[in-house]
Amino acid sequence: MQENERMVEEYEINPLTMMIKPLVDGKKTYSDIYEFEEKYLSQDKPIQIIKRSCDYFGCSFDGRREGTRKLINITHKVPIIVDPHTSIYLFPTTSPFNPDCIWISHDFVEDYHKSGPYSTIVQFQNNEKYEIPISFSSFGGQLSRAAMLRVKFQQNIERMEGFRRRSSNFYLKASEFQKPYRTKKDEI
Repeated sequence: MQENERMVEEYEINPLTMMIKPLVDGKKTYSDIYEFEEKYLSQDKPIQIIKRSCDYFGCSFDGRREGTRKLINITHKVPIIVDPHTSIYLFPTTSPFNPDCIWISHDFVEDYHKSGPYSTIVQFQNNEKYEIPISFSSFGGQLSRAAMLRVKFQQNIERMEGFRRRSSNFYLKASEFQKPYRTKKDEI
């Protein structure tokens, strides 16, 4: 454990979460958690943190994956919306069930470049750089999938808000043309 890392019992993904990496120590897999200004260590595997956080925000991990499949028609290494209200979108570097899978927040990727045939340097918005064991093209593909999910979800939200605006305008217009209410005083 590094000096600036703190052990946490139960970590919940939040809007400051940048990356969750597995850390293998003997037979046990931990999670190295990188936030914008903090680093944490958890005794849980990354997939356990992902699943618990999805549950915390009201939908199972499998439900989030299925939602992604339906929105953008991707079946493997699908990005997920952990929390739609705070726009937490994460993408995996491998199959989510692979013990080497790293989860990265789409929001915090500032830049990336090739480091080797199967390695990419990722620069986050806090200017920290990490070497990730994924090819440059695969990383770009995963980042694009997360962006596609974000855009499609946002388009659906905007479409629904448009329906609500149109229907509320309809009722406002209809009420503007009504005659004044008749009261008992008018009848006397």
